[in-house]
Amino acid sequence: MHDDRDGLAGRYRRIEAQLAELFLKTDDPTARMATAVAVLHHKMPHFFWTGFYRVIDGALVVGPYQGPVACAVLRGPEGVCWAGVRGGATVVVPDVHAYPGHVACDARSRSEIVVPVRDAGGDIVAVLDVDSERPDAFGEVDREGLERIVALLF
Repeated sequence: MHDDRDGLAGRYRRIEAQLAELFLKTDDPTARMATAVAVLHHKMPHFFWTGFYRVIDGALVVGPYQGPVACAVLRGPEGVCWAGVRGGATVVVPDVHAYPGHVACDARSRSEIVVPVRDAGGDIVAVLDVDSERPDAFGEVDREGLERIVALLF
């Protein structure tokens, strides 16, 4: 997907504007997460699994998602999602099979991006997790676009 950065950036801007409009209808974070996942999953051809893991009682519990059946609970501390929580920053993994401690919920996933979600107080309450069947599917344009989108949730 890296070959069309300008087109991808424009697509993220259009999705961000669409979601900002849709989010005016509710301030419920779960409804907003479900809406974001639906739009992203269907408008981004390189997204194989798109969803949220919510921080609940010291675990990451699956929230709204689209794609194949997910791991219901990620206990940690291993995995890309937990790396995003621990580091408080977006994690891009070009090859999940080379990532130490990767948690494989679906063997078809080849690359991944995880974006921490912060509530109004700045606490990490979830992560947006996106997998691709393609290696090295995510780059800086994805990071920037997804960070702007998750900032709209709360």
